[in-house]
Amino acid sequence: MIGNSPEMMQLKQQISRIAPTDATVLIRGESGVGKELVARAIHFGSDRSSGPFVCLNCAALSETLLESELFGHEKGSFTGATGRKPGKFEQAHRGTLFLDEVGEMSMSIQAKFLRVLEGHPFERVGGHEPINVDVRVVAATNRNLEDAIEEKLFRKDLYFRLFVVEITPPPLREHRSDVPVLANYFLHRFAKKTGRPVRAFTDEAMELLSQFDWPGNVRELQNCVERAVVLSTRELVSASEIKLSGLRSSATAAATPTMVVPNNAATTSPPAALGETVKMDRSLDELEQQHILATLEKTNWNKSQTAAILGIERSTLDRKLKRYGVNRPD
Repeated sequence: MIGNSPEMMQLKQQISRIAPTDATVLIRGESGVGKELVARAIHFGSDRSSGPFVCLNCAALSETLLESELFGHEKGSFTGATGRKPGKFEQAHRGTLFLDEVGEMSMSIQAKFLRVLEGHPFERVGGHEPINVDVRVVAATNRNLEDAIEEKLFRKDLYFRLFVVEITPPPLREHRSDVPVLANYFLHRFAKKTGRPVRAFTDEAMELLSQFDWPGNVRELQNCVERAVVLSTRELVSASEIKLSGLRSSATAAATPTMVVPNNAATTSPPAALGETVKMDRSLDELEQQHILATLEKTNWNKSQTAAILGIERSTLDRKLKRYGVNRPD
């Protein structure tokens, strides 16, 4: 895993502590932060590293196909089942099964999945033979599972089974110091792959990359660099050759100066008039902390509701509160 920022070093330390155990892991974070890379690092740092590492995206399949992919099927169990097929659980025996977008499972598949996590045997679709497997499960989601539970879309008992250990890879905007090393890694990788003569970024191009918010995180940075390498005809990629999306990250959108009115709005000072200069000694962190506190007060410290208003994940909100040392007043 690439990066030497404090955030990435902390993530690597978490992985090194968790990997040697056999605990179920839930990876939470925004799209593109590298959840599969974290899962692979956990697998290859464990005693199961010589076993298989099997991936499945739960959001990419219909309910019927997902059940078949997870648990396998017997010949004739449904139209198109021309033979017996082992599922991902069987394929991952004595290894690790990585389930991405686990929050998109239907309730019926969640129930069957839960039984396997509890150590019970399962049957292939259309079969009757009980099958036992020795598998470590690492699951990932960018969905707020707490909200999904409240909406009756995710089982609480499955949530607690998955929530043995939680890892939250930080979004790229929270470890911008890693952007240069990531960008250079991708540049040399794609230059070699495509045979382009590109060897570096200009200072202006790197500054542009480092200042962007990257709503799509590392995946978006990778795609941006690949596009620049493919289209460039010179040794140095210039700022004009960097094409950035017009999207903003949810956290950046939440941090724009939209007025959030706390419960005690009647006693608070009025906001600065339009055009009035904000004092420069107030850092962005201070402004963000104030914004979060105001929203918490407005929601009576309902963290799920606050995260929704701010446009961030509940886990991101918890991390920010810990970072700022913010606790609910008695």
